[in-house]
Amino acid sequence: MAVVKADAYGHGVRWTVPELRDTADWLGVACLQEALQVRQFAPKLPVLILGPALPEERLQVAREGFFPVVSNFEEAAAYSQCSGSVPVAVHLAVDTGMGRIGVWETEAAALARAIQKLPGVRLAGVGSHFPSADEDVDLTLGQSVRFEALVREMRAQSLVEGPAHIANSAGMILFPNCAGELFRAGLTLFGCSPRPEFQEALKPVLTWKTRVTLVREVAAGRGVSYGSTYVTPAAMRIATLAVGYADGFRRHLSGREAAVLIGGRRCAVLGRVTMDQILVDVSGLEGVEVGSEVVLLGTQGGEALWVSEMAERAGTIPWDIFTGIGPRVVRAAAE
Repeated sequence: MAVVKADAYGHGVRWTVPELRDTADWLGVACLQEALQVRQFAPKLPVLILGPALPEERLQVAREGFFPVVSNFEEAAAYSQCSGSVPVAVHLAVDTGMGRIGVWETEAAALARAIQKLPGVRLAGVGSHFPSADEDVDLTLGQSVRFEALVREMRAQSLVEGPAHIANSAGMILFPNCAGELFRAGLTLFGCSPRPEFQEALKPVLTWKTRVTLVREVAAGRGVSYGSTYVTPAAMRIATLAVGYADGFRRHLSGREAAVLIGGRRCAVLGRVTMDQILVDVSGLEGVEVGSEVVLLGTQGGEALWVSEMAERAGTIPWDIFTGIGPRVVRAAAE
């Protein structure tokens, strides 16, 4: 399953989904609006809506033939009322430790039996989620074993007919033999590993760029950006770049030794990140002028800046960086 929620993790559904439609078996999204969007680009792939639908959305979910998840009998019964000539195919969400959605694992089989008796609904899959596959081996293995046992019990009683799924990207990489027939690939689709030791096996698909809008000679002792948290220690050449926290270049990168690439060289970010602009040191770097290309994430020359580094410096995670790239950042397919 290609998980393409949040506009394909900020990469742009209109470019990523067409690349996936001939290789993925399923698409995974967070909500009805996303399901409608991805269907435009992959009309033949089944779409699982991974989050609960609102009551007013259920009829459209059913009519469009999307696969909703249900966590309780009330949700399943509501879909039963929405069914037409074709039963609504739901996936049962089981809570094995994530604590977010789903029926408690000890109650899952009983709920599945109750759902099976509802007219107009069929249980077409069962899933759970790893909360710590990249951090806690024992917890994850325990979840996998319990989920596998639950699925065996449900299949023995003919309670579920479709695929079982629990593994996210970290689960796929670290626990390739974990329970289930379907793997939900998210972060790895975009060439980013949830664990750094596996990054060399993946190739990031996104390059984030901006351009230089101004170059200035700044004397020693000048404050730079809001609060003057950085004061030039000597005369410097400083470039202004057209990107800021409104675009997703995090304010938390201020004063954290963040860098960008210009002319294949790392250039330090100076002072606080502002809403629309950042300042970088280009002292001693030849050829920097208004319009020069700047790489925020990606490669240039022999240097690279990966999302994992940006996330670490900002005190967050790669998922947060990707999905935080703002709407005024133009998405375009690589040439």
